[in-house]
Amino acid sequence: MNLLNLFQYEFMTRALVVGTLIGISGALLGVFLVLKHYSMIGDGLAHVSFASVAIALALGATPLLFSLPLVIGASFLIMMLSEKNELHADAAIGLVSSFSVALGIFLSSLRGGFGVDLNSYLFGSILVIRPLEVWISVILGVGVVSAIVFFHTELIVLTYDEDYARTLGLNTRLLNQLLALLTSVTILLGIRVVGTLLISSMIIFPAVTALQLKKSFHMTLFLSVVISLVCVLGGIMSSFVLNTPTGATIVLLNGVVFALVYLSRRVKA
Repeated sequence: MNLLNLFQYEFMTRALVVGTLIGISGALLGVFLVLKHYSMIGDGLAHVSFASVAIALALGATPLLFSLPLVIGASFLIMMLSEKNELHADAAIGLVSSFSVALGIFLSSLRGGFGVDLNSYLFGSILVIRPLEVWISVILGVGVVSAIVFFHTELIVLTYDEDYARTLGLNTRLLNQLLALLTSVTILLGIRVVGTLLISSMIIFPAVTALQLKKSFHMTLFLSVVISLVCVLGGIMSSFVLNTPTGATIVLLNGVVFALVYLSRRVKA
């Protein structure tokens, strides 16, 4: 099949637009989160999004808009618990995510089980991305990228040494909340294409792969974005041609790229 034929389908255009936004946002955020040892917050928030989508569908609300404040609130809760040293970050993420999954399953059972709509959010489906969701994704995606570009210096200092950031007079709590907010939005952007089960990998894989190359911080950010876009766009187009699940195809492609980079470094060493 000629790949140019993909653009004849409106749903593919929507998927490519949303996928590009996910790829850029997730890749940029991933570098900060991995270096801060907060990479699994994406997985925790993905579980929260599952519960919030289940609630939205039960109420007949728009899942993306309904889930936004709930997922953001959960990210702030995780940051607050870990900042006050009441819980380690991994424990806080585990508590919030496991409770959210249980809530989502409980609510789904009350609705008679996992319907088609909930399954599309759980596993991702490029066929059901609506025009409204594309516009919301564009607005949120541009906001995420703009915030990262505008605050990138402060976020770099925060990532490498939070104590030093405080001595410089930076509001580390506000910066951590900003990072949590941007991560929440990125998670919500990706659940339609990749699904709640796999969206965290969109944040982790490109960043970890780029970090293997041992470049400067800004070059690592750039490489993370390039790797992410290649895997997202390649995964979406491959899934259409091969008739495979989009989310799984994107993640598998990320895994292949990581393995190639990792092995090439081992051979050179």
